[in-house]
Order: sequence, then structure tokens, then C-alpha cells
Amino acid sequence: MPKVESIEKKIAWIVSGVLGIIICATAILLLRDSPLFDEYFLLAVVITVFPPAVLDYVDYKWKRSIDKHLPDLFRSIVQAQRSGMPLPQALEEASKRNYGPLTKELKKLVAQMSWGVSFEDSLQSFSKRVNTALVERTVPLILEAQRSGGKVEKVFEPMEKFVQTTLTFDSERKNQTRPYLAIIYVAFFVFLFTIVMLFKSFFVDVSDLSITQATLMTPSEARSIFFHMSSIQAFFGGLVAGKMGEGTVGGGLKHSVILLTCGYLAFKFVV
Repeated sequence: MPKVESIEKKIAWIVSGVLGIIICATAILLLRDSPLFDEYFLLAVVITVFPPAVLDYVDYKWKRSIDKHLPDLFRSIVQAQRSGMPLPQALEEASKRNYGPLTKELKKLVAQMSWGVSFEDSLQSFSKRVNTALVERTVPLILEAQRSGGKVEKVFEPMEKFVQTTLTFDSERKNQTRPYLAIIYVAFFVFLFTIVMLFKSFFVDVSDLSITQATLMTPSEARSIFFHMSSIQAFFGGLVAGKMGEGTVGGGLKHSVILLTCGYLAFKFVV
């Protein structure tokens, strides 16, 4: 997975947001009383959310790959320092190995040091570029150990265990929260199934009844209300799923897009 810069996320939000506003404005001006109004409004929401959702997912996978390779990097640094290499040279040797996307960032760090940038500044720049929680926690410890002198490998050994334990706990948390994510999806599909059954079994054309429209909701009005309800449940249910599964609301955008699409298809072809 490639790295996604913060400016790319902002541009995606701006461009998709402008497209969504244009679609909404078009629907309000031209389709206000048309059955297609709700569909255009949903399309605007999906177009606004989809590109940022994709970029957020790609960025999440990139950062996860960085964190997963940190224990291997620390292990290599410990082995290099035990052979007598100083820390900067150990990092340079490590940059020649394959640590996934972490290798590219290590090469940038080594290149900065070769240009005369201090080790401390290069490592801090590395931390800002990578910008993962584990890197931000470990880099200050590395810098403090480098300033204090002594055997720096004694710092890397517990850090390697700490990172590995953190990744294990995070993996266990994801496994434990996966059933709750399934509950959100199941609840939404049960809601859609209930709506389908209502329309198939109970809602009929009011023209076949002797009851006036003033006392009975028409099928089109009921469909519009249920469509709005399913869209709201899909969007916010997806955000909750992201918060539980990945720890961030932004991580739920992809779930929102999936649920919104499923809800639209259900209403378009089944209801």
C-alpha cells in the first residue's frame, strides 16, 4: 500500500465535497418533487465519502505495515550494535534490508544523515513522516538513550518486546470486536429485510381501498420515510463500526459506503 499524505486527504475531501454539493444543488433545483430526489441526495453523500474512505483505508494499511515491521527493525539494530556498530551505522545497514514500506522511510533517514543533518533531527523527521502511534512512542526513547550514552541496544530489546506485545494486543482486540461489527451489519440487513416484508405483505395501493389518503400513508410516502431511515442507519452505523474496529471514526467511512450502497440497491430493485 502506498503512503497517503495529509494534503492528499484534504484535497480528496475538498474535491468530493464540491461534487457532492453540486449534485445536491442540482437535485434541489431540478428534482425537488421527483422520486429521484432521494437517490440523487444519496449519490451526493456516497460521492463525498467514497474517495476519503478509500484514502483512509490505504493510509491505515500502510501504517499497519509500518508498525508490523518495527520489531524486526529493532531486532536487526540490536544484532548490529552487538557487533560493535554505532546506532547511525546500524540504521544504515538496516535500510538495506526489506521491511516493507518502512525500508523507504529508513533510506530517507539515512540520506538526511549523509547530507549532514544530525541524527536527532533525522529521527524526528522520520517520526513526523511515518506518524504512527508506535513510532511516536519509541522515537523519544531512542533519542533519550542516544543522548545518555551507554549500551543503546539495552533500550531496543525491551522496545522490541513492547511493540510486539502492543501489536498482539491490538490483534486480539480486533478479533474480540469483530462480532460487534457483524452485529451492526446483521442489524442493518434485518432492518432491510423487515422493510421488504412490509412492502410485500402490508402496503398496497391506496386506490384499491375506500380509505382516504388523509388517514393512510401511501406506499410512496412510506418508501421515502424508510429510505431515509435506512440511509441514516447505514451512515452512522458504519461510523460506529469503524470506531469499534479500528479505533477511529474515519475508519468507518468505508463501512458507511458499503451499507449505503446495499440499502440503495435493496430499495431500487426489491422494495
